[in-house]
Amino acid sequence: MSIIKTPLLFAGSLGEKYLCALYDSEANLSCIHPDALENLETPVSLGRTRMIGTAAEGHFIEVNEAVRLDFYIDDILLSDEFLVIPGLSEEAIIGAATMQKWRIKLDFETDQAIVDPKVAKMQLV
Repeated sequence: MSIIKTPLLFAGSLGEKYLCALYDSEANLSCIHPDALENLETPVSLGRTRMIGTAAEGHFIEVNEAVRLDFYIDDILLSDEFLVIPGLSEEAIIGAATMQKWRIKLDFETDQAIVDPKVAKMQLV
């Protein structure tokens, strides 16, 4: 199995910084380590605790907060919600829902995430 992990510029209401992001098509939602949010964004309560399943059978993590962040792939602005996961092994994980939303393609031969600039244009209709 190939892994694509790259530094991405993340931007929030408190500032911006580069985080090492792992693209994980097995994770359906995007998530971020709480320490990565320092000087970036303030988490918002989800209201109710979510129990998120992990790769370990029968193991769940309590999630109480989320953030909306902008991030850039090849200077293309993208945005999504990231669940705040204490103890996350990565600074940030780009999950399958985010990859589908923005039609991000993973090229394992070049270890790159590719976004078609025409697809990524935000439009108000």
